[in-house]
Order: sequence, then structure tokens, then C-alpha cells
Amino acid sequence: MLIADDLDQLLEILPHFIRYPLEIHPNRKKLIEIVMDLGRRPEARFPTGPEYLSNRIVSWYDLDYSIKRVGNFSGDNRSGIERTLHRISSIRNRQGSIIGLTCRVGRAVFGTISSIRDLIESGRSILLLGKPGVGKTTVIREIARVLADEMEKRVVIIDTSNEIAGDGDIPHPAIGRARRMQVACPEQQHQVMIEAVENHMPEVIIIDEIGTELESLAARTIAERGVQLVGTAHGNHLESLVKNPILSDLVGGIQYVTLGDDEAKRRGTQKSVLERKASPAFQIAIEIHERDSWVIHEQVDETIDQILQGYQTFIQRRTILNNIINITCEDNTVDASIIKKKRKKTISNNKEVESKISSNIDKEIVVGIPKMPIRGQKSMYADKQFLLIYPYGLDFQELNSVIDILQAPLALCREISKADVILALRANLKLNSKLRQIARSRRVTIYTIHTNTVPQITRALRKILEINSVTFIRWSEFCRDKSDDQIVALNEAKWAIEKIVIAKKQPVELLSCLADSRRIQHELVKFYNLRARSLGEEPYRRLQIYPD
Repeated sequence: MLIADDLDQLLEILPHFIRYPLEIHPNRKKLIEIVMDLGRRPEARFPTGPEYLSNRIVSWYDLDYSIKRVGNFSGDNRSGIERTLHRISSIRNRQGSIIGLTCRVGRAVFGTISSIRDLIESGRSILLLGKPGVGKTTVIREIARVLADEMEKRVVIIDTSNEIAGDGDIPHPAIGRARRMQVACPEQQHQVMIEAVENHMPEVIIIDEIGTELESLAARTIAERGVQLVGTAHGNHLESLVKNPILSDLVGGIQYVTLGDDEAKRRGTQKSVLERKASPAFQIAIEIHERDSWVIHEQVDETIDQILQGYQTFIQRRTILNNIINITCEDNTVDASIIKKKRKKTISNNKEVESKISSNIDKEIVVGIPKMPIRGQKSMYADKQFLLIYPYGLDFQELNSVIDILQAPLALCREISKADVILALRANLKLNSKLRQIARSRRVTIYTIHTNTVPQITRALRKILEINSVTFIRWSEFCRDKSDDQIVALNEAKWAIEKIVIAKKQPVELLSCLADSRRIQHELVKFYNLRARSLGEEPYRRLQIYPD
């Protein structure tokens, strides 16, 4: 991996008392940015943390010294140094005077996209997601060079703040043969995007920091014209883009759809559900959480559908370690530390579980991906695991007494972040919207009871055990060595069992699938201690699952 940073040219615009400590700094090659604020000491930021460069405070003269050695600041308060990739951002007071500078080091890193080269060669549009400073601009700069020089495509870069190709009229060599279109002010970026397609006949358009509704609509228009897009947007996960009303059109947008009674019953959902509105403008999404670890979504449309339906489970992660590319499939619902723990025995055969449902116990299904397996601790008196319960408005001593009498693999916790389920009084829960919000965000199920009495607590705990008796199954191991079609069939069966058969005590009919997929669906049904049979003729033969 080759790195070109032109750091000396950035240091030349700094006052001597800031430049000299950086010239002799042992970690200068990893410098991220330099911060100069009026009346404060200058600060250098490294991956390991910030460091003060001098005890002398920054004055008006020091700021003016640096401002005169850079280009003019544009409407987004950014400037640069000609023929370099460095970015100088300013902070102004109410009168418009500059009182602070952030000097970001721009680097051209050659070879940084080796792990996603197959995705670039596919010709599909790619969206990069990540928080500021994680390296999105560096990645799309390298993508532009590879597409233009190595794949010989007609590439046009929409360079709003001159951050991709550097300041000045002549672009930086890091973009190769790609052409660069500058934008006079940030508000005109969407117009320049359309102009690039209409006037310059590109095969690929590179866009940095899509952040407005007009830019999102322009990206969709360009995608519909058959031009490959490579863009970036702020956001840690694809789910955050779905919830963003401004940028959701990049991934197809969302809308409320009213289902018929039969369809709503088959899905086990309400009649009004969220669905994807149209095809995504970007077919591939890449989440850049760290510089050497990326999460890949190769089918954005399928991923968005799974997110909206609430059962997206597996993600693809690509990492680079010692120039070796590793591609792994991870369970998105399982914490990494939990996967490593060995579970010797499940509680699916617990003799204390009763099959009858008490009418005094209500279960609230929190919308989200089912947690599987749950967090657990090893029991002190058996090879079982504890199901952690967070009691709200209930007596700890009474709960512990009931648990001891039942000899159930249950334990109480005082932190909701560690809980697998919540047990609360119904009256108290109605007054606490914050608790419901936390439970929804953490995908934790809430069980409610009418009164704080021993009989109701006993029935509630037994009901919790009955519904959660199979949640200790190692889902990642269960799906190991399965094909994509088989995993889809398993997810469908698991979702139908938990949402309809167990929760509502209703039979459910699955979609038709091949014989090998039906076989593993039967195995999953046995894990839940339920029964099922196959219906229909091939190739439309399907599974019907019945409550116990």
C-alpha cells in the first residue's frame, strides 16, 4: 500500500511555533489534522489522540499568516493548497471573521480498495457509508483512479469542495485520467451532477458527501440513465439511511402499505407495514467502520427488505490483515463475545415449562430482529444457562423466592442493557414511555402482569420460560454450511414460529421451497417442540406448522 501525503506543503502554511514541533514529531506520518483556535494552544490530532504542539496561544496574526497562504474560502468555508489534497476549513464569528482553522491532512493511498475490487469491476453503483474522518474520500479517490486508468472508463468526479482532486484548476495526479468538475457553491452540486451526464457522456460519476434531497433525487436520475455511480454519505449503518427521510431515496425509499386481512395474518404483522418504494439508486452498500474492516451489502434491495421486515441476520465483513484479504459471514444478531461461549445444554426440555397459557399474562412483541441466542450466564447448580430478567416495579425478593421454588434457569439483573426480557407491572409500564423506547431499540421483549402477587409472578415466569425455551440455540451453528436459499428458508420458518405459532397460537403456512430446504425447516420445527407437515405437489410443496 503506497501513501502520498505532500505533508511538507501543508506545514509551510503554518507559523513556525506550530510547524517546527511537527517536523520533528516521530508520529508525523500518521497526523490526521491540525487545529488552530484563537486564544488557545495549537493542537495536533493523531489516531492515538490529540497533542498540544506549543504552550503559546494562537493570535490573530498567526491565523492571518496561514489564511494568506491558502486559496479563497468557498461557501462551505473550505479551502485548500493548490496541487495537494489537504483541506483547510474555517470557523467564523458572527461578523464573518475567521477565528479558527482545521487543517486536515489529505493523503492518496494507492491499493486501499484491493478488498472490494471485484465489486468495482461488476459495474454496479456503490454507496460508501461511514462517520466523518473514517476515510471515505480516500477510498473514492482510489476508486476513480482504478476505474479511469486500469479499467479505462470515462470517469467524471463531481468535486464540490475540491477535496477529491485537490485545490486549483489542475487536478491532483491521484485521480489518474479521471476528469474533475468543480462546483461553484455546495447548493449547486445536484445541477452539476445532471450537467455532467448531459454534456460529458460519462460511464462513471463519482460524488462525495450526498447530503440533500435534491442531490439524492439527482443520483436516482443518473442511475436511471444507466450511469454507474460511486458516492458517499454520512451514516454508520444502512439502517440509519433507511430512517433518514432525506437520503432514504438512495436505497429505494420507504412507504406505508396496507395489507389485506389474509396477507397480514400470513405474515403475522399489522395491516399497515413499511415496504420499499422503488429500486435503489445504489445496488451495493459498503459500511466503513474501521480503515481495515468493512461490511458489504452486495444486494441492497434484499437487505432493505429484510430490515423493514425485521429479520436481517447475516452480514458480510471484509478485513485486510498483513495484506491478506479475509471475507467472513457474521450473525448480525449475536454479540461476538457470546459466540465464543460454549453452551453445554439447552433448556428446551425443561420439565417446569407448562403448555397452558395464562390469560393474566400479556406479551408485548417489540418490533425488531429477534435476539438469538440471548445473553446468558452459567448456572451454579446445573449445566443450564440463566435467562436474565429486568424487573420493573416488582419486588426483587419475591421474584427471587419464586425463582428458587421453581428451580428455573432464571436470574434478575438491575441493568436493562444486560437483560434478555423485561417483566413489568402493566400500570407502571403505561407511564414509562422511555422504558418502551429502550426495549424497542434493544429488541427486548416486555412481559406485563396486572398485580404484584406470587401466583401471577409464578405464571409469568413459567410463560417466559415456555416462549424462550429454545432461544439458546446456536443460530450461527445451525446455519453453518447452509446455502443462501436454505438460510432464507430457515429465517422464514424461525420468524413464522416465533411471531405467529408461539406468540399467537395459530398455524402458519410457509412459502413453497425445495425438498432440502423443507428438510431443515422440519429440523427447526423439532427444536421448537412443534409439529409440521408438508402440503401440495412439487414444485409448490410447502410446510405448515401447527401450535403445540
